[in-house]
Amino acid sequence: MFNKTMIVVATFFLVACGGGVSESNSPVLPPVSSTEDPVISQFSFLVADNPELAEDINLQINDQMITGRLATNSPVNNLVASIQHQGSTLKVDAVTQSSGSTANDFTGIVDYSVTTDDGRSATYSVDLTRFTGLPVIYLSTDGNLAIDSKEDYVPGTVIIDGGRNFEGLPEAEMKIRGRGNSTWFLHPKKPFQMKLSEKFEMLGMPEDKKWLFLAEYSDKTMMRNTVVFEMGYLSSLDWTPKSEFAEVYLNGDYNGTYNITQKVEEDGDRVDIGDEGFLLEIDQLERLDSDDVYFETGEFLINIKAPDVVQADANYAYIKSLITQFESSLFSNNYLDQATGYRRFIDMDSFVDWYLINEITKNQDSREYSSIYLNVIPGEAIKMGPLWDFDLAFGNVDYSDSRYAEGFHVRWNPWYNRMFSDPVFVSRLKERFAFFRANQGLIEDKMDSYAQKLAYAQQENNSLWQTLGNYVWPNPVIFDSYEEEVEHLKSWYARRMDWLENEFNNL
Repeated sequence: MFNKTMIVVATFFLVACGGGVSESNSPVLPPVSSTEDPVISQFSFLVADNPELAEDINLQINDQMITGRLATNSPVNNLVASIQHQGSTLKVDAVTQSSGSTANDFTGIVDYSVTTDDGRSATYSVDLTRFTGLPVIYLSTDGNLAIDSKEDYVPGTVIIDGGRNFEGLPEAEMKIRGRGNSTWFLHPKKPFQMKLSEKFEMLGMPEDKKWLFLAEYSDKTMMRNTVVFEMGYLSSLDWTPKSEFAEVYLNGDYNGTYNITQKVEEDGDRVDIGDEGFLLEIDQLERLDSDDVYFETGEFLINIKAPDVVQADANYAYIKSLITQFESSLFSNNYLDQATGYRRFIDMDSFVDWYLINEITKNQDSREYSSIYLNVIPGEAIKMGPLWDFDLAFGNVDYSDSRYAEGFHVRWNPWYNRMFSDPVFVSRLKERFAFFRANQGLIEDKMDSYAQKLAYAQQENNSLWQTLGNYVWPNPVIFDSYEEEVEHLKSWYARRMDWLENEFNNL
């Protein structure tokens, strides 16, 4: 033991003195850097440097993404960040940054590059969510007048903060009124129709003057209409409205999250029926305005939405005759005849896709009540569409069997019930359902995407309107959280698709 110990000590002494051990026998050690890695370890916005903030904001760092949220609607275009990092330089777009003194615009994602004195660098992306992350629309009425009528416009101005993704509008003249039926009369959060003084590309949608603000009060997910529009974009329908969510302030006060949509109306960028076409709606007498012009078939009241007609003119006579001929042919004994039957009047693809989207979602009003749109250009086939009004879809009713994922609903529309006895219609129906079934995963992904997009918005909206956990007409079920509402929507849709697939396979 003594000899071995002496040998180890002697060896250590010789190595320490630089002799006795050859270089080839020396241990290989990793090089030691004289500098630390290029890392940002802390990122904050402090009230001391940003007096407009109500409280300090400490952002989270995950890998090289730095994320956080400003819970108020304060500007973010001139914020000073406090940063701790390991590096000799810190830059944004080649501009050297000084912690606690350099201001930047955080409307978009800001990239920070940190570099060490030996040239190593890393880039961190700072993603600051302002308020809910949605664009913000500021509505101001002259004299702070209330919007309390569906008939009379109130004048005012609008300012649009497009945020990260959309063009803003500094200020523009507008006028605004209420809209809707049950949504206007039953709920405290009101829907609106705004008309700008000039056309504007609203939130990335094709420019126009008229824009609708859907309150989505009965739909606690706030996405039913938008999800159905996604189905419409997959369909053969000529046009489906575009929409974007936005936060809305009315006369300085937060009024909640709204779904800003194109209006269903005749227009080259909307329902394009040219100079001679017709936009029609199956409607109810009690829902009509005093100046509406309509006619009745054996089954329905048809409201002529466009063009402006009077009952004595040729346009009125033409469209009444055309729809009546179609319905008469459909219910005739020779309705399946290739030359004289009902198919010669209609665009089958639009009739099938419109039906399927409304049946898949089991939309309450789409069987025979309202928002059942048709359009036709003289000399061409009658087309169904566009899609509209789905806040009471996906089982969101407590007064009919539309609440259940099982059972037909729109099939019992008199026109469609008759078509179900046509093998050509049924064959096309099965083919197109297979298409929508194949895209079920895409629609479910859209639901998840919208839920994520509305994550902060639904919190702010609910803080104001207090709908979650409370009964709102006509909800059949009540959940305490937004996440449960979304999961109910998704599970209902999945069960519905399973049921329909089985039923269509047995036709």
